[in-house]
Amino acid sequence: MCWRNAGVSRSGAACATPICARAACSSRRWRRSASIAGWPGCPGRTRPEARPEESCVFASLSEIIKYREAARLLTLRELQVRYSNSALGVVWSLFHPLVLTAFFTFAFTVLLRNDIPAYPVFFLAALLPWNFFSLSAVNATVSITGNSPLVNRVYFPREVLPLAAVSANAANFLIALLPLAGLMVILGVPFRASLAWFPVILSVHYVFTLGLGLVLAALNVYLRDVQQIVEALMLPLFFLTPVIYSLAGQGVSNDLQRLALIVNPMAGLVTLYRQIIYFGQNPDLSLLAVTALEALAALLIGLATFRRLSPHFVDEL
Repeated sequence: MCWRNAGVSRSGAACATPICARAACSSRRWRRSASIAGWPGCPGRTRPEARPEESCVFASLSEIIKYREAARLLTLRELQVRYSNSALGVVWSLFHPLVLTAFFTFAFTVLLRNDIPAYPVFFLAALLPWNFFSLSAVNATVSITGNSPLVNRVYFPREVLPLAAVSANAANFLIALLPLAGLMVILGVPFRASLAWFPVILSVHYVFTLGLGLVLAALNVYLRDVQQIVEALMLPLFFLTPVIYSLAGQGVSNDLQRLALIVNPMAGLVTLYRQIIYFGQNPDLSLLAVTALEALAALLIGLATFRRLSPHFVDEL
């Protein structure tokens, strides 16, 4: 058992305790598994405790809550690693969407001459949610395989790894809202009371993204091609999601619009964001309800899939 602050084992040996171990040292579950959870420098520990395959998804939620400090530390580590060797650091999370906004604004207002007023706000209100989703999906996919030493050496609920990947991108999403707010001021798009719905829509967005991330992370352990498939699918999905255009503006009938928004949850989410940010309207409550149900289903499926496959992660890594 490692002392939480001293960084040594009870025997006095040096203990290079991973970040999750430090966060969990005080938990009773950790004390029970400490004798078999291995990490460098602590003798007598060989492999982490495996959870039962039959455990229900609600046990996963309970464990995630129990290890929330580990999730917080891993999220901070994700952000630190991402910008540690970058001269601009977190500024890149602002710069990248602004470059895309400038490009598509030029393409759709100068070259193609669309009639959408304040197009940069129209575009960015959908691009930022899309970036949150796409980056989270890609990062969550490799969250287990990319942390194989940690997974092999110490017990903690593996769900916190894709959770940390999604949470880090959620933080970047919130930071990237600053240039959007600046463009709204510059282009005269008012801040309306409909923005009060933002936390609700963000919560639905987060739950859906986490559910998908859990599935992808678990599958990628067994089939490493999943990472390549996810990266390849992001570009066609981008154009199938109304980010650079609106379904109504393309002459799509109301019935087909509704079908597209239901089949593609991200289409529904970017539409909801655009309603409250760009149009200043309250969200379509029926669309919000359907999207929330899809997000909940994605989370339950993600937890169940992850719970089923995670006991054998150590054997595959």
